[in-house]
Amino acid sequence: MSTTQIQAKSELELPAFTNEPIFPGCDDPQVKAGFGRAIPQVREQLGRTYRLYINGKNVATDDIIDSINPADPGEVIGRIHQAGTKEIEEALTAAQNAFKTWRDTSPSERAEYLVKAAKIARERIYEYSAWQILEEGKQWAQAYNDLAEGIDFLEYYAREMVRLGAPRDMGSYAGEINQYFYQPKGVAAVISPWNFPFAISCGMCAAAIVAGNTVVFKPSNQAPVVGHHLVEIFSEAGLPEGVFNYMPGRGSVIGDYLVDSPKTSIIAFTGSMEVGLGIIERAGRTPPNQPSVKKVVCEMGGKNAIIIDEDIDTDKVVTGILYSAFGYQGQKCSACSRLIVVDAIYDTFVPQLGEAAAKLKIGPAEDPENYMGAVIDEAAQKKILEYVELAQKEGKILYLSDVPEKGFYVPLTIVEGITPDDRLAQEEVFGPVLAVMRARDFDQALEWANSTRFALTGGVFSGKKEHLERARREFRVGNLYLNRGCVGAMVQIQPFGGFKMSGAGTKAGGPDYLPHFMDPRAVTEQP
Repeated sequence: MSTTQIQAKSELELPAFTNEPIFPGCDDPQVKAGFGRAIPQVREQLGRTYRLYINGKNVATDDIIDSINPADPGEVIGRIHQAGTKEIEEALTAAQNAFKTWRDTSPSERAEYLVKAAKIARERIYEYSAWQILEEGKQWAQAYNDLAEGIDFLEYYAREMVRLGAPRDMGSYAGEINQYFYQPKGVAAVISPWNFPFAISCGMCAAAIVAGNTVVFKPSNQAPVVGHHLVEIFSEAGLPEGVFNYMPGRGSVIGDYLVDSPKTSIIAFTGSMEVGLGIIERAGRTPPNQPSVKKVVCEMGGKNAIIIDEDIDTDKVVTGILYSAFGYQGQKCSACSRLIVVDAIYDTFVPQLGEAAAKLKIGPAEDPENYMGAVIDEAAQKKILEYVELAQKEGKILYLSDVPEKGFYVPLTIVEGITPDDRLAQEEVFGPVLAVMRARDFDQALEWANSTRFALTGGVFSGKKEHLERARREFRVGNLYLNRGCVGAMVQIQPFGGFKMSGAGTKAGGPDYLPHFMDPRAVTEQP
């Protein structure tokens, strides 16, 4: 294929990227009508069975688990067939065979599939959000914005691939022609989390697919029905058989097999530090039959801090802290779990925060009046409750909420008197437990903010410009937010991801992300 042909095939005219509008508010008439229709419609579909999806076909197994509503464990959301190593091997083989054709499909054509998928997801945003409300315990806004972010990933990565798909002229030396371009790596194993079950899953799969790789997708077993939505949108978009394979399964059965397989070229993972480090270690092993070095695109956890400095709008700050710490029950890798307040404002601000927290309602997410709902499952509930007990030993409880009896609820907990040496200042809790720390001054606050192994998100509320500028330089996290909460990154304008033990330095939704899924090549031609 000539250079001219390659150039022509990689050019697709798409309008400039714009972010999908975020949740307009529970009182918006369209929102009320949308969820008013969608939640009852989804409830009528509960309990259906979902099979594996291999090479364009639904595949049944003998192992089936139930996905349940965390706010009402007796309510079965769906029954999910589980993959074993036999089915994983079939999916890897299908993906490997499909790769031979998919890798030579033009970047523009691959991008068009993503744009079609985005359109389908946009048309079903209330329906898919309702599934998250029931399966994940996400509030209306949290579920809606998860869908919006997934749509953004589809649209943004489509445009990024068009940009990267055209060979670059690297200049001439001694009359030679030099070009630089990318090729896909191979089969991508995508292992996704439950807390952003559509957005993160969609983003990792979309990046791999549009870059020319094929995908074996393992959704979390806490979010398998939402994970199946990718089967629906990619199938309806017409994605060729074998390019995307849906493989729910028990991590203890198929996780290592998927990572270890010599057919796997890339592992895209988002989840805990412990699992992520294990994947990185296993991927570094190279058996004789493995054809290439495996690439790990890895995003892990956080122990995120927000610093409260002097000269602030207290009401605005309280709202930002509550949303950052307790939005979706604190079950975000970006959530604020450490609040570092300088001494000069501590006695004014902290009691006000406790008073505001006491006004928040807790209950099932399908009721928009409830600010916080149940955590994802019984195992998470037990682990977080252990940290609540620890909080009573390491510090002084400022506020501990009541919770409903039915469902996997844990109390909204604010504990003060925590220092950097305490476990609550170092370990990721992944739940609604906020550790408040009293710093002598801004210098100490900044030192404490940087005192963990993680480096994902952070924030500073301050009326002092010199302190904001210093934080910009010295608060070493992947995403730093000044005078706003530390959650809610937007695709393109706020590429998301951290370093240290928060990840491998990749930035989802940014200009450096797609190259992680490709190998660069250079070709020199002498006339």
